[in-house]
Amino acid sequence: MSAPCDVDKLREVVFHPLPPAQVEQALGVLADIQGLEVSRTGPLALQVAYRISDHCLQDIETLLSQQGFHLEVSLLIRVKRALVYYCEHVQRENMHKPEVQTKKYMPSMEAWEKHPHGDHDETPTEWRQYK
Repeated sequence: MSAPCDVDKLREVVFHPLPPAQVEQALGVLADIQGLEVSRTGPLALQVAYRISDHCLQDIETLLSQQGFHLEVSLLIRVKRALVYYCEHVQRENMHKPEVQTKKYMPSMEAWEKHPHGDHDETPTEWRQYK
């Protein structure tokens, strides 16, 4: 089971300087989403707090991009963003229950050893060879 600190995320969304005043507009858009706490941390950044089971950074930033907001695209920000996307994706997959196997899986080598195969004759080799 995950600890509470593992599922509660605190991330920063960085915006491009142009167009101006998009941080305030984004603050208004994100404030309406249930389960998401948003605060302004700088002239071009918002801090979002959420539960990983409810939201992920990729969905939040995709929503902002679809609404017409311009996010920062510097190399460092893109690398951080990609790492967070990957980590949250894996964590969300791991939070779900594993699928129940409907068939019993037995590796082929074990199956080969346990089931009769080939020419298994109990006759000693000296009786099988005619000289």
